[in-house]
Amino acid sequence: MFSINDLDNINEELKPLKELADRELRSIYGLTGLLYTPHIDAYNLVAVKKSKILQHLKKAELIPLSEVETVSTKLMALHRRAKNHQIVEHQGHSYKCVFAPLTLSKTGKIVRKWVKYWLRMLPNGKIDRAWESQVREVWPENFLIKRSDYE
Repeated sequence: MFSINDLDNINEELKPLKELADRELRSIYGLTGLLYTPHIDAYNLVAVKKSKILQHLKKAELIPLSEVETVSTKLMALHRRAKNHQIVEHQGHSYKCVFAPLTLSKTGKIVRKWVKYWLRMLPNGKIDRAWESQVREVWPENFLIKRSDYE
């Protein structure tokens, strides 16, 4: 269904959208409420499309799984009952379990569904931003908060 060429094309499509989305995000930083964010929305849609292409290519074994995917899968299996912000050690690195809202009620006051992911910690106790970026690239749909139709 997908090929490596599709991945190259989607990466080219993402570059200008990422710049616009980042600029738009910087301009609204600190604001609250419902905002019109067409560049962020366009970037997110293409990022999700890229993620689907990557998943297909990895399933077909055309490209290997990333370290983020293999380590996250192991951590999910080993620490199924990990709490939010719990830190665990795995293969010489520290990882922090993070829960984030995935689906909100219509009003946005109640979280209907949570997503769990793992972030690598640096020796100084801060989050490894390169690792976080890869997590967002592999599973971008986990960072798009949706509203549910039922209250």
